[in-house]
Amino acid sequence: MAITKTHSIKSTLNLAIQYICNPAKTDGTLLVSSFACLPETADIEFEWTRRQAIDKGNSLGRHIIQSFSPDDNISPEQAHEIGMKLAEQVLEGKYEFVISTHTDKGHVHNHIIFNSVSFVDYKKYHSNKYTYRNIRKASDRLCEEYGLSVIAENTNKGKSYFEHTAYEKNATYKAQLKQKIDTAIKRSMDFEDFILRMELTGYEVKRGKYISFRTRGQQRFMRSKTLGERYTEEAIISRIKKQRTMSKQNKSISLIIDIQNCIKAQESTGYKHWAKINNLKQASKTLNFLTENNIISYDELKSRIEERRKVFDDISDKLKSVEKNLSDTNILRKHISTYQFLKPVYDKYRKAKNKSDFENTHRREIILFEASHKYLSEVQTNGKLPTLEKVNAERIELESQKQKLYADYRKAKKALSEIDVVKSNVDAMLRAPQRNEPTREQEIE
Repeated sequence: MAITKTHSIKSTLNLAIQYICNPAKTDGTLLVSSFACLPETADIEFEWTRRQAIDKGNSLGRHIIQSFSPDDNISPEQAHEIGMKLAEQVLEGKYEFVISTHTDKGHVHNHIIFNSVSFVDYKKYHSNKYTYRNIRKASDRLCEEYGLSVIAENTNKGKSYFEHTAYEKNATYKAQLKQKIDTAIKRSMDFEDFILRMELTGYEVKRGKYISFRTRGQQRFMRSKTLGERYTEEAIISRIKKQRTMSKQNKSISLIIDIQNCIKAQESTGYKHWAKINNLKQASKTLNFLTENNIISYDELKSRIEERRKVFDDISDKLKSVEKNLSDTNILRKHISTYQFLKPVYDKYRKAKNKSDFENTHRREIILFEASHKYLSEVQTNGKLPTLEKVNAERIELESQKQKLYADYRKAKKALSEIDVVKSNVDAMLRAPQRNEPTREQEIE
């Protein structure tokens, strides 16, 4: 389980980076990494990138904290690996960042400080509830991937203390009604079908000027319009129509529900009835898929799955390779630009009679130039610096390849997911208990 927090850094960026890189907290800086910058000069490199931006905002950087539960018994090295993947996924190779893993508390936690401006397009990072949600979702996905627990989504923001407590106990009639309406809308053919489904879930429906609902234990009917604009009768009808349009466009196969082991099916007769109908539909879709793809044996089904998995894996590997090359090209572009821009300053520094005074005046420029010179010396192979024009052309070509591969990736992922569902449904149908035909003696008895 990981809890994520994020906040803006509006001053003392260098002190914030020094804090997260503290050797006493990071096992002697062994648990410190960076991207497109050096931890020692990150604040200077961040500032140089922000200089290139037209709209840089008032933030020097942003700070993400990812804290892991002691119950998960995660190692510092594994936590650091997860933090690196989180930064890579969230920042998409566009922002310089420094990441450290702290081990000085009762729980392992990551600190990620990244630039508020992208070094790729010099656009500022927009922090809002959507970007934070993406950070949290990415963190949760990584926790699941590593077998760690995940915190349930918090939907209680803005509720009173009483409603918040009641919601935790699943006792808020309003919250229950909204959930049931949302579920019914997704499965309804029209408004009359919606009313029937609400009744099957145990709600009494009263139709008049305003449609109202009442469930067991409730004394009064509750008008749906009190739930918000999306729950008026007109809005419900509109949402059903929109849902049907989307359903026609998306004829994907869903998993067959294990009714025998489904708690919800055991508790709700209405849901159990719906699940039986749904299973028949999904079984029909599964058989149609097998027929359309000329799959006549279980071994052939497994063979087709392996074929699709190989296609998916090949595209994934190509996409990762292109993304790596694009990231390297963007970093190379950054350092060539910095090197060329600051070379005149460095040349003056080398010729200066009083190097100490010149260095005091242009310390940041000298540090940046030397960092870029060091990087370029390590990556160049023929001793000749590539031109920005050539690097930009390579970057554009790689971006084009990435977009094409990503489209192929989504298509292959969908195809693999579809046939995996088909196999699961076939397995479920093969496991289904067969009803024994009564013998003549049993019929007579």
